[in-house]
Amino acid sequence: MTTYYDFVLGLIPLVLFGFGGGLRLAGLRFEIAVAVGGLLAMGLIGHALFVNAPVDSTQSSSTESVSTGTSAPMAD
Repeated sequence: MTTYYDFVLGLIPLVLFGFGGGLRLAGLRFEIAVAVGGLLAMGLIGHALFVNAPVDSTQSSSTESVSTGTSAPMAD
């Protein structure tokens, strides 16, 4: 099953070389084209890590904690 993160891993080199190569063919200097492609790839990685962060899928247990209504007194 292909997930979002599989697509991200596939898009990283595609963005880096695709945009970088496209900008190079459009006439930009090599250094600028690679830098722009790298920034776009970094943005894609940042989105995958921080905006749509991977989380472990944990199953909720059937036992829930029950509150007794009493709590420890707070110190002043």
